Amino acid sequence: MTKQESSELDPVEAAASDGGSGSTPSGHLVEASSALAASSKKKSKAKTKSKAKKLPKTKVKVTQPSVLTDKQIEEEVIEAIKTVYDPEIPVNVYDLGLIYGIQVNPDRTVVISMTLTTPNCPAAGFLPGQVEMRVRHVPSVEDARVDITFEPPFTPDMMSDEAKLELGFL
Repeated sequence: MTKQESSELDPVEAAASDGGSGSTPSGHLVEASSALAASSKKKSKAKTKSKAKKLPKTKVKVTQPSVLTDKQIEEEVIEAIKTVYDPEIPVNVYDLGLIYGIQVNPDRTVVISMTLTTPNCPAAGFLPGQVEMRVRHVPSVEDARVDITFEPPFTPDMMSDEAKLELGFL
């Protein structure tokens, strides 16, 4: 087969006609039938015939994650919840008093009990989902669920002093 005929073959056919295996530009070995093998062989033939470089073995150190207490996980969860704001009120949902409870289970799943300012709250469609998503992104949390309740109903007395000050209640 001439060089011209070889260059007219598609990469898989070229690799198959050449036999053997090839390597990617980064040195990974690939099957002869791989398109990567064909393209790397064309390049390597143009340069010089050399064997694929073997990468040095890397040692991987596996460590156990630090064990956090339920209280520490709860504190991380609270910090995550404090990044969620009611779109109509410039206060986060935790300081607003919408979070009634945080339960950290032994399997590191978290259940959040929360309410909304009113049962007809326009944010009802997305605010619980935002809380759940932010808590799921806490590294020490395996999973999260938000339960909505309206018992007891929300009142401004449930707000933190910081929230009351921000909204002019103090």
